[in-house]
Amino acid sequence: MSHEAQPAVGRGKVILLGEHFVVYGVEALAAGIDRGVEAVARPAERTSLRVAPWGTAHTGEGDEDLDRALAAVLPEGGPPLRIDATVALPAGAGLGCSAALGVAVVRAIAAHRGEAPTDAEVAERALAWERVFHGNPSGIDNTMAAHGGVALYQKGEPLVPIPTRGRLRLVIGNSGESASTKEMVASVARQRGRDEARFAKTCEAVTSLVRNARLAIEAGDAHGLGRLMDLNQHLLSGLMLSTPRLEEMIGAAREAGATGAKLTGSGGGGCMIAVVEDEATGARVREAIEAMGAEAFVAEAGR
Repeated sequence: MSHEAQPAVGRGKVILLGEHFVVYGVEALAAGIDRGVEAVARPAERTSLRVAPWGTAHTGEGDEDLDRALAAVLPEGGPPLRIDATVALPAGAGLGCSAALGVAVVRAIAAHRGEAPTDAEVAERALAWERVFHGNPSGIDNTMAAHGGVALYQKGEPLVPIPTRGRLRLVIGNSGESASTKEMVASVARQRGRDEARFAKTCEAVTSLVRNARLAIEAGDAHGLGRLMDLNQHLLSGLMLSTPRLEEMIGAAREAGATGAKLTGSGGGGCMIAVVEDEATGARVREAIEAMGAEAFVAEAGR
């Protein structure tokens, strides 16, 4: 059997609507994008994981997170492997980079062993990898990295796949600002504590936005989805989760023709996403964001 198979893939992910509020039981819409991580496993004298373009190498025996994560997904008693992974996502930017890497590594190991695990099995195996980085992860990143598509997520419930009419076209821009998810979640919790009645109304509003966005996605209505994303961004800004840099990038995307744009993930930095109706508009929006000195790329989601 040849081990020079096609590279195994793990997808990046974005939250289309509903982030932060999932902590309080509100539904969120997530999408796996067509950019992520590729990995190939080959026989070797000693097990190692090499990650490009980071230029790092890990054996699964050290104290670094990637060493411990690799050890968590290696089969017991398996032969030594050299795993080469190529990452096409910014790390620490809310796009599920660690989960995409974990899924790609799990799939590469399985392919080398002649196994063909289901997406659900891959996601489950990659959860051990994610626990190294996030302690008690929600499971949304590794599940979207394995399954792709668009899905409805609610805390404590299984993901609900959402059918799409055609592919969603997105432009993703990286602000280059780093923020702590833990700190952003704590900030929202403090605001909730100061005015629980107002926060409950915000949760109701987000629930309505998410449910209408699901309908827009199912109908292939990029214009309707964009307007709902704009409304979600207004609520996130009201909770002081946005930044001047993100607001400028979101504004530039709208002016360049995006039907809507918002931050994605924890906020306080990280990435923004914009939805566009066609390829030409996607290119204009990407160029507008890049003209601000930020990194941006066009991605697609859906099946």
